[in-house]
Formats: sequence, structure tokens, C-alpha cells
Amino acid sequence: MSYDSPPAPETIELYQTFLETVVYQDRTYQSYAINNLTYLVPIDEEETERLHNMHIVLSYIFEGRLIFPPIDRPNGVLDCGHGTASWAMEVAQLHPLCEVVGIDINPMGQPEEMPANLYLQVDDLNRSLSFPPHHFDLVNSRLIAQGIHVNRWTQYVRDLLRVLRPGGWCQMVEMHFNVQSDNGSLTLDHALRQWSARYVESMNGLKDLLAATRLPTLMREAGFVDIESRMIPLPTCAWSSGKNMFKILDAREYEIGAANRENVQRMLYSFAIFPFTERLGMSRPEAQVLIDQARAEADNPAYKAYFPLYVCIGRKRRSRR
Repeated sequence: MSYDSPPAPETIELYQTFLETVVYQDRTYQSYAINNLTYLVPIDEEETERLHNMHIVLSYIFEGRLIFPPIDRPNGVLDCGHGTASWAMEVAQLHPLCEVVGIDINPMGQPEEMPANLYLQVDDLNRSLSFPPHHFDLVNSRLIAQGIHVNRWTQYVRDLLRVLRPGGWCQMVEMHFNVQSDNGSLTLDHALRQWSARYVESMNGLKDLLAATRLPTLMREAGFVDIESRMIPLPTCAWSSGKNMFKILDAREYEIGAANRENVQRMLYSFAIFPFTERLGMSRPEAQVLIDQARAEADNPAYKAYFPLYVCIGRKRRSRR
């Protein structure tokens, strides 16, 4: 399948639609995403910087590993929701003979220079994937819960299975937006917990922000086998001491939290300001107060707060189906 052939007229028209923007609360959003309630997060330079930072944080967490399943030399890789294309670019550079394809709803996040084996497409993941069956060795789906409609998940994961070659792998990474603390200091009355509750409420009936916890079930029901999953705490700030030479894990958590601090501070606003005001009817000052209080608590190491990050892999059966 060629990815550098001239696009059809209807594709050009759709691409132009994806380029239209609207400004709300001093942030720039994609008009298509807002009008279709597809993705209620800004797409401006500030958000692009946050996405770059998020990729760095994930690199810390995964210790530089890009591909989790046992794949040595992939021939075709699909990245669903490529964002700034950081992951896709690194995979393309690491495997120059591999055809890497990225899909995202936002064309403005695409880098100016790319490896010759990387192809980025603009599309809505709520639409059926346009690729033929049995096409990719690996599908990467990372942090797309805010862009997938609540009733799309079952078919979305089935689509991922369909485009994989027999024996191919899928890896999924999603954040659980219900912030946690294991030391009992963060109660339901705290602003950070209230932020989580209101954010989930604002997406009720639209997005499944708890989908991260269901990844193994979704993959199993779609037909994947050899499924493995893991939850990784994603600290909201540098709350481990990291000073005791014997506490290697604490030092690592400290580094991850320190790297993730700026990401959390930005996302507490960028994720919430539109749904809080437009879907919950909160006033701008009311939403800002809650966000500011949540930011302060997220930055307080005494709470040892974290967002659960779920990683799940699964393989397509070797027989075609």
C-alpha cells in the first residue's frame, strides 16, 4: 500500500476541515474536534510542548523502550494518535527499513522534517481504520482515551486486531484519570480528587476516561491472545526522597515525578477548562479556582499523588481471521 500517492479530492476537503481552528478561553482548539465533541483539548503551541514533555516522561518510565512485545525487525508499524509524532519518529529512525504510519486528528502537530520511512495521516480514530487487513506487525495506541467516543472502544480495538498481520502485536498505554494516593492523605474533599471527579463527570456519556482499566478485557473480547497488563504509578511531582542510596526505586520515582511535574501542571488546565465550563456549566473563575487548588495539591509531595498509567499488550493469533 502506497502512502505517498496523490490524495483524492474528498481527502483534501477533509484535510482542510481539520485545519480550521477556534479560540476559546485564550487557547486554540480544532474546530472539527470541538464541533464533533471528538477532542476537547487545545492544539496550540503550549499543548504541543506539553505533549513533547509527556513523551519524555514516558521515555523515563519505559527506560527508553519504544516497543514492548518481542518484535526485533518490524516491517510495518501503525501509531494511533501520534500527537507530535515523537514515538513514531524514533521507531522510524531505529528501524529504517520499516514502514511507520501515524494517524492523528491534528495536522498541526506534525514535525517539519521526518525520516523517509515515516508517513503521517490526518484522520479521526472514531472512523473505521482505512488500512487493509493483515497489514502491520505492530500497532501502538497511546493516550487516546480523550479522543475516542464512549461507544467506539469495542470496535476500535477490533479494528486494531484487523489491521495486524497474523502473529502481530498491539500495545496500548492509557492513563486512569482518577488521581490516587496510597498514604491516605488525599481525601474526596481535596481539590485534586474533586478535579478528577468533575473531569470524569464532564465526559460522562461522551468519553470513557476509565477505559485504561478495561484494556485487557477489551483486547480479550476483540480476539487478542497472550495478553499482559501492568499498572505504573505516574507521580504528579517529585515526591520520593531519592536520597537513600539503597532506595533505587524511590530515586527512580523521584526522577519520573520531577520530569512529570510540568506536564501535570499544564494538563490540569488544558484538559479541563473547556469541559468544565462548556459541559458542566462552571464559570471561568469557578473552574480556575478548582484548577489552581488542584495544581497546588499535585505539587505537594506530602500527598504522594499519582495518576495510574496502564500498559497492555496482546498478540493476534497466527492463523488468519
